[in-house]
Amino acid sequence: VKFAEIGIMAIGALGLVLGNIWLLMAVLFLMGTHSSIFGPTKYAILPQHLAKDEVLGGTSMVEAGTYVAILLGTIVAGLVSPNEAALMVLVAAGLGLVAGFKVPPAPPEQGAPTLEEDFVELRAAIANVNKTPRLLHWPLDIYVTIVFILRSSWQIIRHAMHIPRICWTIVAISFFVAEVSIMGVVFAPMVKNVLGADNVVATLMLVVFTIGVATGAVLINSILHGKVSARYGAYSALAMALFLMAMYWTLAYWPAPTETDLVEWRDFIANPRAAVLMGELFLVSTAGGMFVVPLYAFLTTTVDKSEAARTVAANNIVGSGAGVFAVALFVSIQHFITIPQAFLVVAATCIASTWCVQRLHEACD
Repeated sequence: VKFAEIGIMAIGALGLVLGNIWLLMAVLFLMGTHSSIFGPTKYAILPQHLAKDEVLGGTSMVEAGTYVAILLGTIVAGLVSPNEAALMVLVAAGLGLVAGFKVPPAPPEQGAPTLEEDFVELRAAIANVNKTPRLLHWPLDIYVTIVFILRSSWQIIRHAMHIPRICWTIVAISFFVAEVSIMGVVFAPMVKNVLGADNVVATLMLVVFTIGVATGAVLINSILHGKVSARYGAYSALAMALFLMAMYWTLAYWPAPTETDLVEWRDFIANPRAAVLMGELFLVSTAGGMFVVPLYAFLTTTVDKSEAARTVAANNIVGSGAGVFAVALFVSIQHFITIPQAFLVVAATCIASTWCVQRLHEACD
């Protein structure tokens, strides 16, 4: 996976140097595909290397490290030229490969499912029934691969969702993904149209959000003392809802921008209201980190180690669908609500997620 990352980043570096949007969009797609493999792997190997009471702490460190890396990348990206960024993504990919070689071996657990026989059987079945000319003159293996991916994805989801504790975990995480996706859509127009501020302020707000998630990830591990539990999940979701409603109140009464030029970050932070807004955003993201980290630990500790990666993959598939659905739904109603009111929509989603995580807590704790 890390070797592939270097190849993808080589294409990305070329896209940055040439300023080619199509290359960069292709890289964005490839990195999404890359993450669909790397994400389940990085969480699933934790139970193989850590004791049961260490998995929550390990998950917290992975989550916090991920957000710190996003934070550093976002800050650096705003300070360097495209050519410098091209060199830096290659260096970062190379360091990732070096780190990958340092990861201890995590061979498949006894009883881990294998998909090779399934692929061979599927190929034979399609070859037998597909006597008529194909719609597109592709090789048979392309058809088999497409069907295999779709069928395997459905099987992974179906297998995970029929287990109640895993089902509630995945649904709760999907709510969180939907909430963050909507906030991601609202973030830029909020900074520009409501706050009247420039891109540096948008980056500053993202920094605050990222630090908050990392803080929440570390904090919940300290509170739970390493025990994987959804005990504080409902409280965390309610806290998110309350702080989002506070953000709505702050933004709704924010003075309308009067200047044609966007406010720079120095002038923005000099505004007393800015400290209140950033404090509310920090608390929202801290509660979010406290909410989601135990849920990811649940995915890898409440199933057999041989099923951990497939369970995380099922969560990622459902979560991605939830994120896309949430953004599409929000885009369809955005003309009927204001930007501050969008935070009330997210708050309502947080309140709904408390029911799911409470069901998980009652089932497992």
